[in-house]
Amino acid sequence: MTCSNSSFRPLRLAAGASAWVRALGLLFASVCLVITLAQAQSPAPTQAQRIDYLIAAIESMGTAQFIRNGSAYDAKAAADHLRLKRRMAGSSCQSAEDFIRYCASQSSTSGKPYEIRLPDGTVVSAAAFLQGKLAEFDRTHAPGG
Repeated sequence: MTCSNSSFRPLRLAAGASAWVRALGLLFASVCLVITLAQAQSPAPTQAQRIDYLIAAIESMGTAQFIRNGSAYDAKAAADHLRLKRRMAGSSCQSAEDFIRYCASQSSTSGKPYEIRLPDGTVVSAAAFLQGKLAEFDRTHAPGG
């Protein structure tokens, strides 16, 4: 289609306006780049990363003891046991919350709750301990956190 109006003229910007348009375009591109880089540098953690964090929290308990079926285990043995339960759970363990519920809260053979004896002698349920650790992880890995 052609323009038959002989008075048609291309739009002309006022003197100096084109510099403003270029500056605004550059500013917009810069903002988009910053947003993209911020998102690329802090992706949301995966469920596997959240579960790995929980197991690492158990493994790094130091002198605390993991109590399973009435017996106390050191942090390394407890973490190994939870890794095994995670593997055995397979697809039923989709999230960190599932991991706590199905793998790290109680014995699958006896049904007895897992507990953690802290270095000061305080005993807490493994489920409560891990829920606290998960909340801590989520706070520190939240967007903007």
